[in-house]
Amino acid sequence: MSEHHYAVIMAGGGGTRLWPVSRKENPKQLLPLIGQETLFQSTVKRLENMFPPERILVVTVEEQAREMNIQAPDIPAENYLIEPAPRGTASVVGLAAMAVQRRDPQASMAILPSDHFIRNVDLFHYLLNAAYEVAEQGYLVTLGITPTMPSTGYGYIQQGKPVDGNFKYPVYAVKSFKEKPDEQTAQKLLHMGDHSWNSGMFIWRADAILSEVDKQMPKLGEALKAIGDAWGTSRQQEAIEANWLGLKNETVDYGIMEKAERVAVLPAGGLGWSDVGSWSSLFEVLLPDMNGNIATNAALHLAHETHNTLIYGGGSDRLVVTIGVDDMVIVDTGDVLLVCKTDQTQKVKEVVEHLKKHRQETYL
Repeated sequence: MSEHHYAVIMAGGGGTRLWPVSRKENPKQLLPLIGQETLFQSTVKRLENMFPPERILVVTVEEQAREMNIQAPDIPAENYLIEPAPRGTASVVGLAAMAVQRRDPQASMAILPSDHFIRNVDLFHYLLNAAYEVAEQGYLVTLGITPTMPSTGYGYIQQGKPVDGNFKYPVYAVKSFKEKPDEQTAQKLLHMGDHSWNSGMFIWRADAILSEVDKQMPKLGEALKAIGDAWGTSRQQEAIEANWLGLKNETVDYGIMEKAERVAVLPAGGLGWSDVGSWSSLFEVLLPDMNGNIATNAALHLAHETHNTLIYGGGSDRLVVTIGVDDMVIVDTGDVLLVCKTDQTQKVKEVVEHLKKHRQETYL
């Protein structure tokens, strides 16, 4: 790994689809949802032996940064970039690219969400190394995930022709990005065989992404220049706040990637990847018993004629008994009990919106 390679962890999200465990004060990336480590800690750990801590940056919000500092004390405090308010991943990527480029004009960077699970870490390292090679040629590179089912929970990337170059892994030009599809479209995309799930992991040279920002999101480009001029001075935070709040809330996919010209995808199978985006996704990463049931976070579960059911306890010794129950998710946090069908877990987000609208903030 070159000394010009950096990793940027995007860690400011709220993880509302994992409510009621993921809350404003304790979003999903700070929780030990899978085993002892939090998702953020396992993201940092995955980067060991590839990047020294001083070349790992974290973009987050003020209230999460303190806890992250405790969870990953090796990352220097100055490597935390604080966004005053969420403004979408395009702004996060721009801020990180500006900060990295000011530190090292030859820098390339990997953008990695803080809440993913990856079982095959060796393959992940191999893919990152391969992606950096492609990025050196000026491409904006994205890691695609070879679909294992017709998922409606992910965006899709369609691959075009192979990219010329003697690369150590198959690389394709990106033909198009597609929003999360409905069931029928997802089936079609799966059968076409040339689509990957959009993992939200990107690799590029800092200068390449910044020139693309200038071209496609000039307002963001201007804001980044103004922040860059104050970078490293006593006016840094003031400049961020003055220029940040007026920005449009935009994703990097929609704001930049969809219209960029030199975009490449490395489709990856066998990573054992999940974005841990909903309660049903825990079935992919935790090992169920012979009836397909999972009891986690100190949940005591007595299952009678119960199949494919997830019980998430509140860390207490309360016994949960299920009789004749199939394909359910039951989450007990003490102040909230969530019971839903496994195929309805994407709708948890709608419940969160309802609570916001009706000012039931205590439960958020």
